[in-house]
Formats: sequence, C-alpha cells, structure tokens
Amino acid sequence: MHQNNYILKNFTLFLFSVLFGFSGHTQTFTDSNLPIIVINTNGVKIEEDTKITARLGIIDNGPGKRNQLTDPFNHYNGWMGIEYRGSSSSFYPKKPYSFELRDANGNEIDHPLLGMPEESDWILISPLNDKTLMRDALSYQLANTLDRYAARTRYCEMVLNGAYQGVYMLVENIKRDKNRVNISKLKPEDISGDALTGGYILRVDKYGPPPGDVGGDFQSQYPAIEGGWNRNWFQYHYPKLEDITPEQAQYIQKYMRDFEDMMHGPNFSREYANWIDVDSWVDYLMVQEVTKNTDGYRLSAYFYKDRNSLGGKLVMGPVWDFNISFGIGDYCEGASYRGWGKDFNRVCGSDGWGIPFWWEKLWNDPPFRKKMAKRWRELRDNGIWSEQRLNATIDSVAALLKEPQRRNFQRWPVLGQYVWPNAFIGSSYQSEVDYLKGWLSGRLLWLDGGFWGIGIDAQNPPPPFLLYPNPASDHIFVENDYIPWREQWFNVSLFDFQGRKVLEQRFTGTGIQRIELPPGKYVRGMYFYRVNDQKGREWMGKLLLD
Repeated sequence: MHQNNYILKNFTLFLFSVLFGFSGHTQTFTDSNLPIIVINTNGVKIEEDTKITARLGIIDNGPGKRNQLTDPFNHYNGWMGIEYRGSSSSFYPKKPYSFELRDANGNEIDHPLLGMPEESDWILISPLNDKTLMRDALSYQLANTLDRYAARTRYCEMVLNGAYQGVYMLVENIKRDKNRVNISKLKPEDISGDALTGGYILRVDKYGPPPGDVGGDFQSQYPAIEGGWNRNWFQYHYPKLEDITPEQAQYIQKYMRDFEDMMHGPNFSREYANWIDVDSWVDYLMVQEVTKNTDGYRLSAYFYKDRNSLGGKLVMGPVWDFNISFGIGDYCEGASYRGWGKDFNRVCGSDGWGIPFWWEKLWNDPPFRKKMAKRWRELRDNGIWSEQRLNATIDSVAALLKEPQRRNFQRWPVLGQYVWPNAFIGSSYQSEVDYLKGWLSGRLLWLDGGFWGIGIDAQNPPPPFLLYPNPASDHIFVENDYIPWREQWFNVSLFDFQGRKVLEQRFTGTGIQRIELPPGKYVRGMYFYRVNDQKGREWMGKLLLD
C-alpha cells in the first residue's frame, strides 16, 4: 500500500500542476523545418473513445526545405476521424490523438504519410513529461537495429483549430498489415482448421471486462507474483473485440491457458521453445532492459501469433510506449540505471499491474540466460549498441529539434518544472538531453556487467567497475560492488589526449570510491582512464570532462 500511496501522491501533485500550474502560452507560428500538420474540427469537441470527423492537412516540402503555414496542403488534404488516446498521457494538457483517414463518405482509406507506407490508422504522440521529446522514437529505433519491426515515426509541428500545439510525433499504429505486423488476415469465416490458428495480436495491459462479464478481454490464470493477487489482463488487438468471432476468441483463450499451464509446469524448460519464438523474446527483453522501461513487459506489451502452418509460435513485440523510460521515472527505482527492469514485481510488488510470471521463469532458465548474454555481447561488440553510436543518434534528433523545441516549450513551459513522473528536472532542453546521455552511459556499463554475470562467460569478462558520470565535471565515482570484486587494491589513472598522466589514485576494497577533480586543474576535453589491479589486469576507457 505504501507504494500505491506514493504513486497516488505524485499523480495528485501532477494533476494540481496541470490544473493550476501552467496552461500554455499562445504564440505566433509561421514556419518550420519539420512537416506541419493542420487539423480543423469545425468547432466539434474531440472526445475519448469516439472519433469525430475533422479535416487534416499536411505541409511537407521535402528534405532541407522550409514549410510555411501558408503553403498549400501538398502532402495530404482530406477527411479524418480523430479522438483522444492514451492512459496516463491523456491527463496531460498536451493531448495525444489517434486518427484514421477517411473519404468524403466516412469510409476508411489507406494513404502513405510522411514517407511511411500507406495505411488508414495513425497516432500523434505528444511528448510532455519527456522533455527530450525523443524517448519513444529512440526506443523504436533500438528495436529497428535488431531487425525487429517497431512503429515508424516522423516529427512534426501541429496546429489544431488555428492554435499552435507544439512538437508532435506521427507514429504508425500497431496493426496487422504487410508493412506493420505481417501476419495472416483472420476473416469472420475462419473458424476451423489451420485458418483458425492465426493471426492474432494480443497485448498485456491494465484493462479488463467488468466483474462477471465472460466476454471481452480475458485474465491470466496465474498471478504475476507467486501467491499474489495481481493477475494480468490479455486484450484483443487483432481482431478487434467487436470483430472477433466466438470460435476465434475461444481458440486464442485456450491457447493462452495452455501456454501458461506449460510455463507454470515443472517441464517448461524442455517445452517453451515449441511455443515461443525465443529470439524475438530475447530481443524484446534487450530493448526493455537497456531503456529500463518502467511499464515494460506489463503494460502495452504486444505479442502475436500467426497460423500454425506459418510457424504459429508466440512472437514478442512490437515494442511500444516508452515515455517512462531512460531514467525519467521517480518511482519504483525508475531513475536508477542499476537493476533489472524485469524485477519490477520485486521492487513494486503492490502495483496492480505486474510483469507476467513467464518472464521470471525464462530468466531462471540457463539456456535462455545464455542466449540473453550472447545477444548482449553481439550488440555491444559489433558496435550496434555502442555508446558512441547511440549518442550520435540522440545528437542527431536533438539537432533536428533544435529550432522547434524552442517553440514547443514556449507553448508548454515545462522546462525547469516537475511534470509527473520526472526524476530529473533540467532547466534547459540541452540539460535534459545531457541527462539522458549520462543515464544511458551508466546503464550500458551496468548491463555489461549484469549480462556477463548471468551468462557466466569467464572468457569475456567485463570491467569489474563502473566509472561515472561520463561526461564528468568536478568529480567521478568508481564503483565496483555490483559484481563482487575482492582485490586488495586497484589503481585509477587518467591521461590527457597526448598520453600524459594527469591523475593517479589507489583504492582498496569494494564499494563506491570518489575522485575529486578540482576546478581549474583539468581542461575540458577527452581523457583516457586506466584501471589496473595487483594481478596485472588492466581496463581502459574514455572519459569526457566538461
């Protein structure tokens, strides 16, 4: 109950900040380096759960060209159905939306938008608590680097009924489609044989049918925590609840019951590979762990199943919803770059929406653990998830948003303000980006050690310490207790770019050691550090002093 009260308290503070803290500033908006989306509802109020008809116009003059609000709608000009979307994000004053493209008769139509393949269903994400404006986009790119489908995205600036709304992100909605989740189409007449076995898209999320309602979404047979009370809900995503036939609902419910019985049983380690696409589950875990997504595994957690003749195993993904990730959350240890995201049930066991028990079972399976450790080493050793490459991605997004973020934060003046659930409150956009990069640096180092530990790979040991923050200013910490290391002593040395030693300090024991960097003694720039111990082992890396 203590944790729930803490979250309730923070959410109440957030509501007060919305109601009484800021309402946004009006401003003149004329042009942008981003595409411009213009929506006109003709005076009709946008609602939740019911799409209203509106006009949509998009201005996009191409790469490197300015987009003027007075330009003609040269990318799309037509009808749409639009509604509010989201759970906690729907409470923010900067609203997210989902919409479908329509013809003049109100029928859905497919159309490509901003370089993304044609479809009718789209989403406008409205970053507000994430003041970098990029955590969702970065997470989807991480999944893409694993050759996994994740929603394509394009940044834009939005005008609603003549009022500037700030920076938005146009995103593909998760949908069965040859260019999205490419599984078999399930028709109403597919109620027997192989056709009945797929495809289905489900998700674990926080909603379910009313008590006593035997229709609709369905609940897990097993609690998220052994002996606990919080059981997960499974939602139909495809086919939609209103479209799925009784035979199809019965089939997928029985399939999930049988799957969970197998995972809960004593022989799961010999059987689970017959039920799940193991590599997809490993990759899904990689993204959740590197981002330490507070909602990971347990909310907006999508998975799908194609027909048995086409494989028929449960595939995890696409990944979705990362607005409380990368150290942004001030609850359930979300701000710490240490610890496993999959341990949410242990950290916040009183939360009503726990991580399904399957993940803990897989985590404790030695072959699965070794697969995770091997995959992590591949991503790090091949440079796919190197700190340099990830920072370059962050910097490129920050450069793209350098101009529009100023207008966004004039419209929504949240820089320097607490917006639930901010663990860090930066006074500028750049400070928010720097925090993201610093947190990610620590996370990567911690995971290097963590995945080595679970993989038990003595041939490829990581440095038995963490050195942070990086970049650093007046001090650095050397931490060597996250993997027990009982050497009698070790040295930390710092070298400038010409190879001259500018610092050397010796430590004994384990724990967190602090090294002071007196102002004025060290010039800004890149340095190299070296750690060596009494056994002659040596580890080296780079440190940026700012």
